[in-house]
Amino acid sequence: MKKRLLSFWEIWNMSFGFLGIQFGFALQGGFMSRIFQTLGADKDAIPLLWIAAPLTGLIVQPIIGYLSDKTWHSRWGRRRPYFLIGAILSSLALFFVPHSPALWIAAGFLWILDASINISMEPFRALVADKLHESQRSYGFVVQTLIIGIGTWVASNLPWIINQLGVSNEAGPGIVPLSVKVAFAIGAFVFLVSILYTVFTTEEYPPENMEAFRKMQKESKGNFFKDIMENMGNMPSTMKKLGVIQFFSWFAFFTMWSLAMPALTEHIYQAPAPVESAYDMTDAAQSAVFFEVNKKYQDAADKVGSAMGVYGLSSMAFALVLTFYASRKRLNRKFTHMISLLFGGIGFIGMYFIPNPSWLLFCFVLVGIAWGSILSMPYAMLSSSIDPNRMGVYMGLFNMFIVLPQIIAALGGVNFVYKLLGEQAIYAMVVAGISLIIAGIANLLITNKKAIAYTVDIE
Repeated sequence: MKKRLLSFWEIWNMSFGFLGIQFGFALQGGFMSRIFQTLGADKDAIPLLWIAAPLTGLIVQPIIGYLSDKTWHSRWGRRRPYFLIGAILSSLALFFVPHSPALWIAAGFLWILDASINISMEPFRALVADKLHESQRSYGFVVQTLIIGIGTWVASNLPWIINQLGVSNEAGPGIVPLSVKVAFAIGAFVFLVSILYTVFTTEEYPPENMEAFRKMQKESKGNFFKDIMENMGNMPSTMKKLGVIQFFSWFAFFTMWSLAMPALTEHIYQAPAPVESAYDMTDAAQSAVFFEVNKKYQDAADKVGSAMGVYGLSSMAFALVLTFYASRKRLNRKFTHMISLLFGGIGFIGMYFIPNPSWLLFCFVLVGIAWGSILSMPYAMLSSSIDPNRMGVYMGLFNMFIVLPQIIAALGGVNFVYKLLGEQAIYAMVVAGISLIIAGIANLLITNKKAIAYTVDIE
């Protein structure tokens, strides 16, 4: 089927649901560790509590990709049914997670939340490749990144904004502050509404040969694992090379999501989370000290969350520049991605050396450039090097290179590596920087010219 070139607003509409997805990811990435620490988690236990996120992605994304490839509904299309199911489940999980009364319940909600977000996210990646002519793929993924950047910045600042509006960020031992609860409720609403916007404003192309498609659906029944293993065995070499880049990229960002909060509240703001067991809460004086220390931590956590939002803002600005460039000229995806990751690596390492908190914003600007590229360039390169009829399943399998490094990090990898440098959690940010630099250099492995830069100009 010959695909027509889409306008900016058509691409915007089909990508808008990512605003909600990113609200979910930004709230999860910026504040789950805060919730875990509030409920009594030790900082070294936090990466293991985060293992829910990559494990659910490893299981869910290939399944959803495979199923969506073989789905067609005359009204809802191929990918949109999965958007909608994921949005409903994610919104419910987002609303309830900050109300968790115990650590194990919060960890359980993280499983549900991440699984639900993955149900929506993978088909969005495939939709761009489904709908866009190959000459517009870089442009489409960059527009998606622009929307992701908006969502990251707004969601990361929500608890701080809500606190500035008069909602308290203070709470008793083991209680998540009201400002965080309100932020998650707003995130749940935005998630659902933005997905619905894309569902009702975007049409999908039907299969070119409906008879052959129905035949494939029947033949594929009961062959899920066989088909998955066959596709895995036939993985293109470019996809494997991109996998190396993704491995080190996502090891770095998992390290940030899980440990930036304890690392930066301690190192930058000198305000570590108080351990309730260290205080005699029956003693009025010690109880007062606990509340004072806890307030200092919660204020610092708001500032760290707000600073982390800057990486969403800079990724949005970077995506905006790439959007204008990719809409008019050929983009060298390989070198764009390599340079972006090197900037991000410098940003992470710089967090150890900065003299005061104001420099933290600059570090996250550099991290945002890497993030903006991670969300667009690998997918643009991948979509130009795989069979369009297997777009969903390959996008799902590509997720393995995202979740495996996170699982390794969660199972103790990040704790082991950063403690080779020192006991302080800030060394985890140094490890994240080194990992991104390795990922940047690994772009030199990519040699497929079609993946590096598609050559058809857009008029």
